[in-house]
Amino acid sequence: QVQLEESGGGLVQAGGSLRLSCAASRRTFSNYFMAWFRQPPGKERQFVSFITRNGGTTYADSVKGRFAISRDNAKNTVYLQMNSLKPEDTAVYYCAAGSGVVSGIRIQDYNYWGQGTQVTVSS
Repeated sequence: QVQLEESGGGLVQAGGSLRLSCAASRRTFSNYFMAWFRQPPGKERQFVSFITRNGGTTYADSVKGRFAISRDNAKNTVYLQMNSLKPEDTAVYYCAAGSGVVSGIRIQDYNYWGQGTQVTVSS
């Protein structure tokens, strides 16, 4: 069992930055793919980014060049640095962990989820 806890969300103006953190409870954190998804108001949950066990990264086209995912295995933590934020980035952001990941961009790839943190970008 892996427990995930997100933090760092909040209200920011367009063009601003936020850094989300996700702390994992398990010491085998380094064995997991880690990802961020988001769910905008009234929409389905969507892929944002993932990072592999070895630090390889993939991003959704909508955030490429603006967001950066990273992980610190010593701290059991994954981060999402979000720059040049836009109102359309407004969503609840979820951290996810997966051990048997196939593609990395599907919700089904991930076994464990955090409770989410709200990010609101004002225009």
